[in-house]
Amino acid sequence: MSSMFSKPRASSERPPQSALPECNVAILGCRGAGKSALTVKFLTKRFISEYDPNLEDTYSSEELVDQQPVLLKVMDTADQDGPGNCERYLCWASAFLVVYSIDSRKSFEGCQRYLEVLALHARGCQRRCPVLLLGNKLDMEQYRQVLSAEGMSLASRFGCLFHEVSACQDFARVQHVFHEAVREVRRQAEWNLPVRPLFISEERPCPPVATPVALPTHHSLATCTFNTLAPINYKEMPSVAQAKLVTVKSSRAQSKRKAPTLTLLKGFKIF
Repeated sequence: MSSMFSKPRASSERPPQSALPECNVAILGCRGAGKSALTVKFLTKRFISEYDPNLEDTYSSEELVDQQPVLLKVMDTADQDGPGNCERYLCWASAFLVVYSIDSRKSFEGCQRYLEVLALHARGCQRRCPVLLLGNKLDMEQYRQVLSAEGMSLASRFGCLFHEVSACQDFARVQHVFHEAVREVRRQAEWNLPVRPLFISEERPCPPVATPVALPTHHSLATCTFNTLAPINYKEMPSVAQAKLVTVKSSRAQSKRKAPTLTLLKGFKIF
């Protein structure tokens, strides 16, 4: 695929203090799954049917995801028959899109090898990157060889999200998948933020108050005085607790991850 489809790298013109946060997404899959078509569709809203499957390149696009700007970098990989020389994208990407074609059983079986490599890498480096499994070429429904349920089952087995898209027809779904990858990266970053300890400051304890209470004098009553902490009753009472003023300070609010929701639309699953 020619680099003519890439967008200008506007980040080089920005001053350092206004640099956008970056999200690196690597697109993996066997030859013919439609990785380049998905990349071009997302970047240009165009569909291409002919391209060089041996070309690999990285593209960048400034996106607005949930009203937050991000510099999204997309690596369109060019593996031939499965995972090979994986280090070039395993250490670079912060999210992965693993693509197969719904009309190709072979491409679906190839996806399993990619998912196994990603799972092994996550265990080895103790760093979990979001993974999305994509069934591409939804417009080829009449030639389907891989059921939606099979894609869902494979995604569930490896703990990743699952979508079915069409790089040929639906730009909105393709854009949603890339933006969903950004959202998952953000959620993962928030989930991994270290929780700072709480700082507790204590003021001086309030001294116990023991104030004599005098009853008014009546004609038929003698004057008497009661002390709430009188020695005669002090031993029978429990120790008076000292009141403390406690101030709790937290450096940041704890973020709560929203529970996932499920939507099914023509075999399309969104988490």
